[in-house]
Amino acid sequence: MKIRATLFLSEQSRTFVFKGRLGWAMVQLVEAGAKGVTPISRPAPRWSGYVFDLRELGIPIETIMEPHEGNYPGLHARYVLSCDAEILPLGSEALT
Repeated sequence: MKIRATLFLSEQSRTFVFKGRLGWAMVQLVEAGAKGVTPISRPAPRWSGYVFDLRELGIPIETIMEPHEGNYPGLHARYVLSCDAEILPLGSEALT
């Protein structure tokens, strides 16, 4: 997967090109909107790593810690993109 992501930050915009898992993670964040994503709702091997890499590029992603019950109660992260964004596929691959 290769995408172009345009982020609308305050009065300016920034455009990035992502491929592979970072592209996939960016698509998931944009599609989720204000409700965000969790490793439970959108399983992936390294959500925390994808978020770290995207933040290093200057992409504003908020982490909300939420409690959960079950056999192993504790906290999990919900990641929310903190700006509006537009995603465009590059090449012939679909965004699924």
